[in-house]
Amino acid sequence: MSTVKKELLRDDRNGKIAGVCAGIADYFGWELWLVRVVALASVLLGFGSFLPVLYFVGWIVLEKKSVAEARKGTPPVPKVDRPVEVKTRIWQRGEAPKQALNHLQQQFDHIEQRLRNMERHVTSSKYQLNREFNRL
Repeated sequence: MSTVKKELLRDDRNGKIAGVCAGIADYFGWELWLVRVVALASVLLGFGSFLPVLYFVGWIVLEKKSVAEARKGTPPVPKVDRPVEVKTRIWQRGEAPKQALNHLQQQFDHIEQRLRNMERHVTSSKYQLNREFNRL
């Protein structure tokens, strides 16, 4: 069984200012809104006088997620092909069960439509004719 080592990266696609909060949320598997609320509340309540400095350091030190993916040669996964994550707790990242079920239904409908198109093509007379010509 292999475990995937995650890196702490700035998520420049989902981030508002620099993507530091989005990167932290992605690294720990938390909801993005929760990380942002905790960061903002800690600054406003006076607990986070050091937090803006840490945020700025994270902005400078952490690599962008898109740059790291380009360096590794892994293209970003399209939203349609992403695995469905169902959250069991409110702070976890993922979809609510009803949304996850709808997402899965859309994926299966898309797959079924592709399969029907392939079957229609393979059973067509044009496919049979092209196949006979290729055999000559």
